[in-house]
Amino acid sequence: MTIKRQKKVAYWILVLPALLIYLTVVAFPTVFSVFLSLSNYNGGKIFGAGSVDISLVGFGSYKYVLTEPTGSFYSALKNNLYIVAISVFGQIPLGFILAYILTRNIVKRGAGFFQSMIFLPYVISPIIIGVLFNAFIISPQSVLMEIKKIFDPTVEFAISKMPMVPVLIVILWMFTGFYMIIFMAHMQRIDPAIIEAAKIDGAREGQVLKHIILPSMTGEIVTCMILAISGSLRTFDLIFAMTSGGPAGQTKVLSMVMYDMAFKGAPNYPIANAVSTIMALICVVLVIITRQVSKIFSSREG
Repeated sequence: MTIKRQKKVAYWILVLPALLIYLTVVAFPTVFSVFLSLSNYNGGKIFGAGSVDISLVGFGSYKYVLTEPTGSFYSALKNNLYIVAISVFGQIPLGFILAYILTRNIVKRGAGFFQSMIFLPYVISPIIIGVLFNAFIISPQSVLMEIKKIFDPTVEFAISKMPMVPVLIVILWMFTGFYMIIFMAHMQRIDPAIIEAAKIDGAREGQVLKHIILPSMTGEIVTCMILAISGSLRTFDLIFAMTSGGPAGQTKVLSMVMYDMAFKGAPNYPIANAVSTIMALICVVLVIITRQVSKIFSSREG
């Protein structure tokens, strides 16, 4: 066996297991989900539908999702876009600022403590956080409301007027530490000699940030934006534990609409998979826009 052939065999031995796992866990479910969204699959005997009925019927499920009279899809999409906005324009800038403060030793004492406390919410289960916030703050029977009633028995449940606000606050609080750690890791890789040379030449801290730190972090910022967008569209467990989509479905997101269609009442798998496919397409579009915008700014800087 020649050396070239040995390299080729070794390559496939190393790549094949990962490729098979990817095809089984990611590629096949994705293609099958699109297929189900174009079919009339009724769930078969498992869900009491008798015999399995499955055949391609076209884009009827997508038309139903986009024209459904109650507008639940668009209401959920709006909530998802709120989460995308708070993630991209809240978590990432705040995470960057905190990373900059801790890395540049602006906080002289207790930096390790603050770093741990900011990152701590991310390692706690979203279900636990959702249940705790629901029990102590959000619910009409929460501890916060009971304390308010001690001072004013006629107090109203104000959160019900703005149901997404507490959800967005919790999401901001919970995931900011994740991006802070990413930014800190990359800031610490910047050669201190470069910053010291700039300081010797008379550069102020703001100029160091603008001309050295920010340009070197462009790739990490774009990566964090992509992670934030994809994570925002997949949000489910935290909101499910906090509000279950209430009140009156005002905090439902697309993943909860998909869950309701697939697992609540009479299952409708074509519509549920149509929602999931639309979610994936929205994610792809937002990621492409993010990358294009980052290229435009990178070219201007160059």
